[in-house]
Amino acid sequence: MTKRRIEEKVEQLAVPIIEENDCVLVDIEYVKEGPNWYLRVYIDKYNGVTVDDCERVSEHLSNLLDREDPIDHSYILEVSSPGVDRPLKTQRDYEYFTGHEVDVKLYSPMDEKKEYRGILMGLKDGIVTLDAPEGKLHFRKESIASARLTFKF
Repeated sequence: MTKRRIEEKVEQLAVPIIEENDCVLVDIEYVKEGPNWYLRVYIDKYNGVTVDDCERVSEHLSNLLDREDPIDHSYILEVSSPGVDRPLKTQRDYEYFTGHEVDVKLYSPMDEKKEYRGILMGLKDGIVTLDAPEGKLHFRKESIASARLTFKF
């Protein structure tokens, strides 16, 4: 099974468990680092995710993954919050974080730049709008390599 298919299958299994725990799925990564495979599930909720939330989701998801066995070799399951510089992935993310400062990295340069920072104005019809120092910017969502909340020290 391909990496993408594994992530999709895990998403199907994980979403009901995550939602039962009053959380939302942010992202799933299935990656090899050194000799080990990691299955990382990032969750969030309105008032922030706690260690107890991660523990509950991890325990239930681990049991379900053991039963369903979608991955045919050993891996390490990690369930955590997306962190303060969380990625924006879904329509819901772009709606929820409208008005927040974000960092956007593009696959290909626009006006000789690949990185932009500004206030997220939203995502509509596949177009992300940013209020940046350069003015209002519009990016096709599929041209965005990553969009993350800006973390300030």
